[in-house]
Amino acid sequence: MKKIMFILLGLGVLALAGCDDVAPKSDAIIQQQQEKAMREMVAQTGLPAIKNFQEKKMMKMLYELRDREDLICYVYLMNQMTGEIGQNLGTCIGYGLPASTQYSNPQKMVIGTEAVGYSMNAYETIQPITQAEPNGLFMPEGLSATWLMMIDPETNEPRPVYVEPLIIVSPFKLK
Repeated sequence: MKKIMFILLGLGVLALAGCDDVAPKSDAIIQQQQEKAMREMVAQTGLPAIKNFQEKKMMKMLYELRDREDLICYVYLMNQMTGEIGQNLGTCIGYGLPASTQYSNPQKMVIGTEAVGYSMNAYETIQPITQAEPNGLFMPEGLSATWLMMIDPETNEPRPVYVEPLIIVSPFKLK
């Protein structure tokens, strides 16, 4: 009798474990509808007929110019009240870096269950991670503060300067 009860109990547990919510979740339904709409949009409109890739070439040129070790620039404060160029702060190496630029990836890929500590039976999502720019840095989404490697006029050596006001950095002198 005990054997039969254990067998029935085992079959009941297996039957319940095999049950899964088969109805699609609302997010999945919306995602499927959006994907269908996007496929239709691409089918009707296609992609722009870009042939020269000028903007991509310009971006490549900017990265290459920014990578020059001998690039000396001039730094000016921006007068926010008048919108005019203000005081010249001096010369610097390159264009400066946004203060929140990361040297290494500030994010890592985790499976949703690792992030919240659930067992592997929980619903899992993979979190996206950022990718480095071609210069190897992880650029911020937004911050106006800037690190500049200013040339110290007394020693002629580069020294870091943290700047929060709006600035203009130019490879030639502005009037």
